[in-house]
Amino acid sequence: MKYCSNCGSPVRSLIPPGDTLPRYVCDACTTIHYQNPKIVVGCIPEWEGKILMCRRAIEPRHGLWTLPAGFLENHETTIEGAVRETLEEAHARVEISMLYALYNVPHINQVYLLFRGQLLDLNFKPGAESLEVQLFDERQIPWEKLAFRTVRETLKAYFSDRRSGAFSFHIGDIPPPQSSNKPSNELAQATRLSERI
Repeated sequence: MKYCSNCGSPVRSLIPPGDTLPRYVCDACTTIHYQNPKIVVGCIPEWEGKILMCRRAIEPRHGLWTLPAGFLENHETTIEGAVRETLEEAHARVEISMLYALYNVPHINQVYLLFRGQLLDLNFKPGAESLEVQLFDERQIPWEKLAFRTVRETLKAYFSDRRSGAFSFHIGDIPPPQSSNKPSNELAQATRLSERI
C-alpha cells in the first residue's frame, strides 16, 4: 500500500501506539489501515452419494477441479456466501446442512469455511468461472487434478466420515507448498484435529 484510501496521502509502515504489528498509517489523517485474512466460503454439494464439483475456468489453477467456493462478500453471512458461490459457479441451488471444515491457510492469509449442502435439483450447469460441472462418486474424484489442498483434505475427510457413518467437524492448518518435502504425516495435520458433533 502506498496511499491512504481515506485521503489519498502517502502512508508509511509503523507499529501504532498500543499495537504489536506494523500497519500502514497515514501521516496526514492518521488513519490506520489494517490488513486482515480473507474469508473463503464454499460448499460440498451432495446428491445421492455424489459430490458436485467444478472445473475452473479462471486462474489460479485453471482447468483443475474444485468445490464451489470463493471470497465472502461484505454484508453477507458465511452461509449466504456459500450458497451464492455454489449458484455462481455451478448454477446449483443448495440447502446448507452444517459447517463441515475450517482450514487456516496463513501463508496466503486465508481462512476457509466449507459447508455440507444438499442439492435441491439437478438443474446445474457451468457458471462464468467454470469450464464444466459434474457429479462424482468417491471412485470418480479426479484426485490428481484437484486445484487446492483445502479441497483435497476436505474430500478425504468427507469420504472417510461417510464410510464411518458419522460426520465430524474438521479444523486444521494447511502448510505452505514447500512443506510438502517434509514427512507425509505433516500434511495430515489438516484433518487431525476434529471433533464429533
